[in-house]
Amino acid sequence: MLLDPISAQMLLLKCTGDQIWSVETCQKEGIPAIWIQELQDCFESGFDTDRNTIYVDDELLGEKVVNQYKGVLDLHLAYKLAEYLGIDWKSETATALGRRAEVDALKDALDEL
Repeated sequence: MLLDPISAQMLLLKCTGDQIWSVETCQKEGIPAIWIQELQDCFESGFDTDRNTIYVDDELLGEKVVNQYKGVLDLHLAYKLAEYLGIDWKSETATALGRRAEVDALKDALDEL
């Protein structure tokens, strides 16, 4: 599946910087398979702080904690989408403090395209 610039912009707007997208979600959203293969990883929960703990939605139990989760970090997806759109993500995020701020900087750069 090919990704067009408008779809890439819409996907970038869905990124937050602190989510892990499942492989299924990536496929459903139209992310190219080669990107999914490149960006997917197996993430482990860290139970030292809530920010490091991975939660997934369970139809029966609601939100539940998992030890591991395979997917794509939406921060890395945001970098890839920005690169695809011709945004120099390294310079745009150089002064951002934190993952959310980096994604916000990339979203702001969309206005300059």
